[in-house]
Amino acid sequence: MRTRKTGKTRKTTKTTKTTKKIVALGGALTVVGVVGTATAFGTGTDARRDVEVHGGRVTVPVAGGHAVVDTATLAVRARADDGRTWQLSAPAAGGLGPAGQVSVHGGTATWRYGEQGLTVTASARAGRLAVSVRSARRSGPTLTWPVTGGDPATKDMQIPRGEGLSVPVADRWWNSARAGLAGSESGMADGLTMPFWGTSLPGRHGASYIAETDIGTTLKFVSAGGRLHAETEHAFSAREDTAEYRVTFALTDGSPVAAARDYRAWLTAHGGITTLRTKIARNPEVGRLVGAFHAYTWGEARTAEGVRRLRRLGIDRMWLGYDADGSPMDAGAARAAERAGYLVGPYDSWANAQDPASAHTPVSKWPAPVWPDACVHRADGKPVTGFGGRGCYVSSEALRRTEPTRHLLADRTREMTANGADSYFLDVDAAGELFTDHTPAHPMTKAEDRQNRLDRMARLSGDRKLVLGSESAGSWANGVLAFSHGSGTPVTDRLWALERDRATWGGYTPAGAPGIYFKPVRLPDDVARAMYDPRYRVPLYQTVLHDSVISTERWELPWSKLPDQSRTRALLAMLYDVPLNLVLDGPELDRHGERIARLQKYFAPLHRAAATEPMTDFRVLTPDRQVQRTTFGDGVLTVTANFSAVSHDGLPGGCVSAVVRGGEARQSCPAGL
Repeated sequence: MRTRKTGKTRKTTKTTKTTKKIVALGGALTVVGVVGTATAFGTGTDARRDVEVHGGRVTVPVAGGHAVVDTATLAVRARADDGRTWQLSAPAAGGLGPAGQVSVHGGTATWRYGEQGLTVTASARAGRLAVSVRSARRSGPTLTWPVTGGDPATKDMQIPRGEGLSVPVADRWWNSARAGLAGSESGMADGLTMPFWGTSLPGRHGASYIAETDIGTTLKFVSAGGRLHAETEHAFSAREDTAEYRVTFALTDGSPVAAARDYRAWLTAHGGITTLRTKIARNPEVGRLVGAFHAYTWGEARTAEGVRRLRRLGIDRMWLGYDADGSPMDAGAARAAERAGYLVGPYDSWANAQDPASAHTPVSKWPAPVWPDACVHRADGKPVTGFGGRGCYVSSEALRRTEPTRHLLADRTREMTANGADSYFLDVDAAGELFTDHTPAHPMTKAEDRQNRLDRMARLSGDRKLVLGSESAGSWANGVLAFSHGSGTPVTDRLWALERDRATWGGYTPAGAPGIYFKPVRLPDDVARAMYDPRYRVPLYQTVLHDSVISTERWELPWSKLPDQSRTRALLAMLYDVPLNLVLDGPELDRHGERIARLQKYFAPLHRAAATEPMTDFRVLTPDRQVQRTTFGDGVLTVTANFSAVSHDGLPGGCVSAVVRGGEARQSCPAGL
């Protein structure tokens, strides 16, 4: 049984022999290796114009115009080449004290806020305004800046919550408590899937913001005067290696995915994208993910006959997982899956330990003395309680130090794959829920925790050649993973409360078909709107990582779990060229097997054509945002989805049309459940 904590997901430089070198850039991580498309910015921009200082204003050249920083307040304004001006950031909240004199050296402007012990630099880098704020103190202060989206002309704000949202900042519902956004906050390293956000204005203008220092940085969503804006808060800490805070600003064309394009360009320039083509070249088994739907299995679906039944339905690719409930797929089922062209993988977690005498799940049982010696401890010496209030979180540093002599992780992996499994799902390691460990025997910072997780995931996908997936993978983990379960879902906190209501949502019984997965649920209108209304959904994750990580929705939200959203979710999957995530047993195949097979047959050739291509374009084709189009590569695949009830340009409502380059349009109209 899974032991996930619902409600929240998520140095020393090391090198593993099987993966690229991981480089820590302050609180940010990038992966040095194969990169994707070239940077979106010209290389000559910074050289043509210099940083200028006029009194307390620093003007920095950026692609498409200039950015002007007011040193008295850290307010930032944009001046586009067409003459348009707008606010990129309001002043830092709480005040900074007097600013010192500005000096310019080597194209970088520098000044200090002596009362706060902060030194600021501003420069032009790759067409962006790059700002660094360094604290001279070992701890503190906390800086609330930039404060974005407050310009009266701002229309929409883009947020990489799961796959991505584009929210109209003046919308009454989005400003209300019912939407679950205003008043909430998301950590850049453990709440959002990627550490950027964006804004759009009328007239093809907008801005992109990247928190290069993601650890220690939080994005808060505030409603004031009926309008949403975002406040970025950074906690300076020498111990956590977050004493330097780095943010970049870029001017964009205002597209709902412009900020994602900017972040992809930044990530590429920093060596942080490893493509699926590279992963398949290193391990051809990764190629079995191309065209595959994903499913967690129960009962008959875990057997060899269940696998053969899927194949008889005409499903030629599947990823089949099984939960940690003591009844894994046997070797016969694994062999049948391999012959069918499928991947098979167990669910595992290395993040939770419980007393072996009373542990409620096999994955929480460890050889002594993991429990309790390897627990993460707070500064007050108390252990950090684990999932659902059970046991404790296991320190990745404690396991790292133990592994050379005890081989706990290697033995665990060998045991979990003894049936011939060729894939592995390692829960939470890539989700970004990082810990500071104050245990004297194995102290650890959050950056070190992340590095440890990257190293051990790299061993699974590199040394062991397992097709590796994890939960709601942050962009920093793309180099070590092939797939991510959960990064496709823009979760609202109200979902967690609903899932805790076992009478409504379903629990972990019956054993062969737990209600938590199989019981259909009608989402409350506000939850459904916040998560699945296509007017607000935008493919930010796919714009950045489509050709790197195969992304699905969350495990406890299989396609049939939410019947009211089944058609919309199928259309979104085809539009974004991502697999559906399913849950299967014999009765589920009886009810929906043929429908699943039809969808997989439609999806497979699209994914085969474009899985290894970047998403290069996203457009909204109607004013009501109900008709949308995506493009992959240089026109390798174009997909149009009509989420409305009426026909548009020959495409019926509730249907999707796809064109693989050189072929004819193929249409699918998935029926709701």
